[in-house]
Amino acid sequence: MKEDNSILQKVNYPSDLKKLSVDNLVGLCNELREFIIDQLSENPGHLGASLGVVELTVALHYVFDTPKDILIWDVGHQAYGHKILTGRKHVFHTNRKYKGISGFPKMSESPYDAFGTGHSSTSISAALGIATADRLKGIQRNVVAVIGDGSMTGGMAFEGLNNAGMAKTNLLVILNDNNIAIDPNTGALKEYLVDITTSRTYNRMKNDIWQLLGKINKIAPHARDYAQKLENGLKSILLKQSNLFESLGFRYFGPVDGHDLLHLVRILSDLKDIPGPKLLHILTKKGKGFPQAEQNQTAFHAPGRFDRKTGKIITKYSEKPEPPLYQDVFGHTLLELAVLNERIVGITPAMASGCSMKIMMDAIPERTFDVGIAEQHAVTFAAGLATQGLIPFCNIYSSFMQRAYDQIIHDVAIQKLPVVLCLDRGGLVGQDGATHHGVFDLAYLRSIPNMILAAPMDEIELRNLMFTAQLRNQGPFAIRYPRGRGVKPDWRKPFKEIEIGKSRLISKGKDIAILSAGHPGNFVIEATDRLNAEGISVEHIDMRFVKPLDEDCLHRVFKNFNHIITIEDGTVVGGFGSAIIEFMSEHGYKADIRRLGVPDRFIEQGTQQELYKECGFDADGIYQTVKSMVRPRVLSKVS
Repeated sequence: MKEDNSILQKVNYPSDLKKLSVDNLVGLCNELREFIIDQLSENPGHLGASLGVVELTVALHYVFDTPKDILIWDVGHQAYGHKILTGRKHVFHTNRKYKGISGFPKMSESPYDAFGTGHSSTSISAALGIATADRLKGIQRNVVAVIGDGSMTGGMAFEGLNNAGMAKTNLLVILNDNNIAIDPNTGALKEYLVDITTSRTYNRMKNDIWQLLGKINKIAPHARDYAQKLENGLKSILLKQSNLFESLGFRYFGPVDGHDLLHLVRILSDLKDIPGPKLLHILTKKGKGFPQAEQNQTAFHAPGRFDRKTGKIITKYSEKPEPPLYQDVFGHTLLELAVLNERIVGITPAMASGCSMKIMMDAIPERTFDVGIAEQHAVTFAAGLATQGLIPFCNIYSSFMQRAYDQIIHDVAIQKLPVVLCLDRGGLVGQDGATHHGVFDLAYLRSIPNMILAAPMDEIELRNLMFTAQLRNQGPFAIRYPRGRGVKPDWRKPFKEIEIGKSRLISKGKDIAILSAGHPGNFVIEATDRLNAEGISVEHIDMRFVKPLDEDCLHRVFKNFNHIITIEDGTVVGGFGSAIIEFMSEHGYKADIRRLGVPDRFIEQGTQQELYKECGFDADGIYQTVKSMVRPRVLSKVS
């Protein structure tokens, strides 16, 4: 980047890119790939996906007139090259940092980010909406959606394809096929794409037809139509099946090498002039250009800091035993329970490594199911298993569980089926930002009848709640826990059943009561130590259950305390604190209540500690709130 002959140094926007010769584009790709590796080795982010689409990114911005032409990246894990080439190279070092740029496409950040993405399978629907609006408004431009084969397993992607094919709208979908999402892909679509990819006879003949088409197209305007019909016939004969995408109304092109830049430029240049819905199937390698990322694609999806030269992932060393990740406690505990109870099964929507269900998957694969990126299906699949006497532990990230809300209500809760919903990444998750914070689950789950909703304060509580959940025979049992490490290095304790709706007293006091839900209870302990040293006596209760609430405990609290604080790592609108205020109102109590949690706005990226502080429920925020409520009363006593 610092050398005068650097190509990337001269490219800040796609307009600069278009000034380059096609031959220089290959050099640009090499420099862009090295820039991404350099940056992410020090500033962690999503490495593998962005490396895999470097050539595609350059080709798209070279061929299309962005931002006039619309480009949408599904999920956005692969959009780092796009960000670097669209005016954000100089601030890319702030990627995913507090007050920096987002790790995902974001409309308010750049006109080149045509649609905000962070969850999978949305790009086709959004692109179709834009293309349809263009048609209604008489606007002529290209609309492109880039979607991975992992995201294509999501039901919404098929809904978008079905509607787009029927609408005959001018739209290009690029299927980036690298045979992996975060974990290796599963399901029938994977096998179908492999069949297309590996049919050598078909692909050789298709390429011959494409080359012939290029030669005669200028003198025969309808050559493309004839070639398409011929190619369709070849597909039916050689692949022994009709093409899925063409059966949905798309003209299918591919598969082609997604790392052959010059070929991509030629194909995209041709495709932008072909009207109607089109799908270009490209083959790429996740982690391309960094050997360690190519060889270990799951670990290098988002590896954290790593050594640029050796590829070794850098881990923090501590002489003291570190508490485990909550997700690992879940994974190991699930396997323990599954060994003890053969009715237990595990379900994950493409997050086997992320939620640590892979621990059970490796040990008992026949009772563990990765259903692809399909949260709605995962929940109803779990419901079906439950009707037959099995005990499904369905683990879905909190922010992704939002996509299955109807299934929780309609298929599980109404029918009182004993599905255990484990919501990983509950609360503020850190650098992934607003699209991934799991801050709404306490609010959206506690309103559902027949629901038990629990939030463990530590790893031992998580284990015991999981043990308790599998003893239930009726109704859903939701357990939500945060991203990151807990507080108990010595967490492998014998299982104990927890009484449903029963809280636990952490510390007894007389000046103020603090009611906590989940992991933030540990922040209360830290704040309480400081307050006790200053003569302020705090009663701290870990409520454990947001539904049902421990009403006996709450009656005692409201009879004995005029000052109460509720704390949750979730939205204060309709969440745990709101439940406490509802109880107060229903029973005619009066008290000064402060709700600490996530305010009524979307919180951007940053470390979890930075975001806890911003929202005011870290240890210092709790300390300051207590001082503001209680200190005047303590002083009056002294006087």
